[in-house]
Amino acid sequence: MSSDTGSEQEPGPVLRPTRALAAAIVPFLLAGFAILYLAPDRTGDLFAWTIRPRMTAMMLGASYLGGAYFFVRAAVARRWRQVEIGFLPVALFATALGISTIVHWSKFNHSHPAFWVWTALYLTTPVLVTAAWWANRRSSAGVGAIEPHLDRALRVALGVIGGVVLLVAVGLFAAPQAVGPAWPWALTPLTARVMASLFAVGGASLVGMAVDGRPDAIHVTLHSQVLSLAAIAAAIPFAWSGTRTDTVLPGLFAIAMVALLFGTAGLAWALRPQLSEQAAPA
Repeated sequence: MSSDTGSEQEPGPVLRPTRALAAAIVPFLLAGFAILYLAPDRTGDLFAWTIRPRMTAMMLGASYLGGAYFFVRAAVARRWRQVEIGFLPVALFATALGISTIVHWSKFNHSHPAFWVWTALYLTTPVLVTAAWWANRRSSAGVGAIEPHLDRALRVALGVIGGVVLLVAVGLFAAPQAVGPAWPWALTPLTARVMASLFAVGGASLVGMAVDGRPDAIHVTLHSQVLSLAAIAAAIPFAWSGTRTDTVLPGLFAIAMVALLFGTAGLAWALRPQLSEQAAPA
């Protein structure tokens, strides 16, 4: 760990409207997780549109599980800096899904209540989450403390990995018909852009952790990523039958997800002593 210096002021708290927003988002994420991860073959009956194959639905559900954890922590966090890093990646995720909804409007089940819940969420969440980030950032401006940071080499590694993940997201979103055929399982233009949103939130989170580098500031976002990756890794055996059989890409994808899981979980474990020291009373 290295150390940077700042002021000795008490870190700013999470604003009450932000806590309320975070708490309000959690039930929708848990409902999405229950439908998409636990009943991925019933999206035609239970969700805003029919998602095939199973892996796409389960990955989106896994992301919702990590998101639910993040927003629970945001609702109860003592300090804004503990959750700040995760807000802009969430806004990026929601923006990508909002745009995808408009572009692929005809693909959705307009007669299902879940569609209108989905549409309302992804047309409002980008604005609300970004506004919450901005309001809390302004209220916490100039607030800081003398704190350790991650080693520079580790921050560079996080940034590089996050950048690669973001490039995958850009390719999936901007050219879904070109990138889709090279994916480990079948993607439509809509599901390719859904995948792009998932890679965008993960990549942006990693870049945010690299830029900030303070253990106390990154650990909630890091834990949410670990939870999502664990759910994705656990889903792979159950969704394997829907992957392509004419390529090694499914195997490479599985290896990459497990490697990311072990890497992020290892980092989270390594930060535990530092977080315990910072939480201890002076």
